[in-house]
Amino acid sequence: MRRVVHLSDLHFGRDRPELLAPLITAVNMLAPDLVAISGDLTQRARSGQFRAARAFLQRLEAPVLVVPGNHDIPLHNPLARILWPWRQYRSHISPQLEPSFEDSELIVLGMNTVNRFAHQSGQVSPSALSRVDCALGDRKSRTCLIVAHHPLEQLATDRKRPTRGAECAKDMLSQMGVDAVLSGHLHSWRADPYAHKDGRNAMLQVHAGTGLSTRHRGEENDFNLLEIGAGAITVTRYAASSETADFVPSQIRDFALGDRGWG
Repeated sequence: MRRVVHLSDLHFGRDRPELLAPLITAVNMLAPDLVAISGDLTQRARSGQFRAARAFLQRLEAPVLVVPGNHDIPLHNPLARILWPWRQYRSHISPQLEPSFEDSELIVLGMNTVNRFAHQSGQVSPSALSRVDCALGDRKSRTCLIVAHHPLEQLATDRKRPTRGAECAKDMLSQMGVDAVLSGHLHSWRADPYAHKDGRNAMLQVHAGTGLSTRHRGEENDFNLLEIGAGAITVTRYAASSETADFVPSQIRDFALGDRGWG
């Protein structure tokens, strides 16, 4: 059994300070094997915001895997955005844009979906998919998770532009044996199998809302806990209580691996 906490869209610089200590306490009390953060640590990729994000990461007791989001590269400095978009991120957070975590039961791979030439929309590049394919060459029977900022599937009601290359990525990642994709960006919670044209439910999609941002789109600030066993994944959503600011379980989804994938 492995336990993975999934956080996203912390947006330091437009965060709720009253939730910071309760979020750290909740995550540490769960004692996960890994904390995976799917991007947008900052609001405008400024040094002070990255320092606040770094201080937050240092208070987490478990190993941490982080990928960048579209808010983690400069918006108002076009030259920096094009020529050196990752300078602040690499300086304060990690030199790696696509980190990985492995143990005897689990493989977690970061995938950078940020497109420096677009304001919000992301993309899945062929090179990113190739790196995943190479990394899974020796996966054996381990559960494989992908962590990416931009989702590979959106609802008709979602207002943001779809991720470029998402349909191809869903098919290829499924064929590679990926079990679930953890993402953010939409500031809304979701845990469901991906819909495939042939009726398969090959992979799971797990969306976290926003851990700390004031832009919570009508939903509570939240994060996910994934409990991963042999052929089974339970996703528990922890949401901030409006009365106490503590993060408490609010929704639970159980998934099992069958002949046609996860369902």
